[in-house]
Amino acid sequence: MSAGAYQFSTTESFLCGGLAACIAVTVSNPAEVAKTRLQLQGELVKGGGLKVYNNAFDAMIKTWRNEGIRGMQRGLGVAAAVGFYEPFRRTINRVFGWSSTDQIPITSLVAGAASGVVGAVIGNPLFLIKARMQAYSPALPIGTQRHYKNSYDALTTIWRTEGIRGYLRGMDAAILRTAMGSSVQLPTYNWTKNQLVGHAILPGDSVWTFLASSSVSGVCVCLVMQPADTALTRMYNQPTTKLPDGRVVGALYKSPIDCLWRTLKTEGVLGWYKGSLAHFLRITPHT
Repeated sequence: MSAGAYQFSTTESFLCGGLAACIAVTVSNPAEVAKTRLQLQGELVKGGGLKVYNNAFDAMIKTWRNEGIRGMQRGLGVAAAVGFYEPFRRTINRVFGWSSTDQIPITSLVAGAASGVVGAVIGNPLFLIKARMQAYSPALPIGTQRHYKNSYDALTTIWRTEGIRGYLRGMDAAILRTAMGSSVQLPTYNWTKNQLVGHAILPGDSVWTFLASSSVSGVCVCLVMQPADTALTRMYNQPTTKLPDGRVVGALYKSPIDCLWRTLKTEGVLGWYKGSLAHFLRITPHT
């Protein structure tokens, strides 16, 4: 480090990382709204059923036309809070001696998966609320519809109707999804960047290097994480039923594996990959 370079403290790095993540969330949130709705479209319907949205761009256009900017940015407040997950994850890495710049594949994979699991557990109530708010559409409803006025209304409604277990709904799917995504995101990004720079294809400080590395990483994350992401969205948004013993449980799926299996039986493998393009557009700015 040069003599005149300023070194950020842990708090400053956390806040700056959170701010950057919030900006990325604002830009990518319309794509995530489209992803959520595409994943719920034709849920457990043989042959896919009636299509409201043809693809990611069609979903965003129709959302804009029918719901305006408010529809495009549904769940943004919660998504911004979730944006602090990434700097939190990096802080955990430092605490345990894991570095995001390490180029050892196995350590990058294990560190990413482990810290991703911690983030998923802590952030589950926020992820849950975000998915349900993004699924809601007064114009073109798809899947179970829950109209929360804001994040606080969502938290109180879930507490009143589902109890403490409601905040934990889908946590197993969140752990599976986040561990799978985190385990490949940084390793593939770093590997691609090293290949481009090491073979003198692109300079290390070029914006094209970052864009190419992010794109390759985004594709890899989508391929690995998309099935678990679809299961997560559906488990979060599924209707609930109250058992005789008072427990409120999901009416469609018992677990993420059950969700993946039922989706495969009725919709085929492509059912796992609904909303893949929207997912790619959503995660690339965060890579």
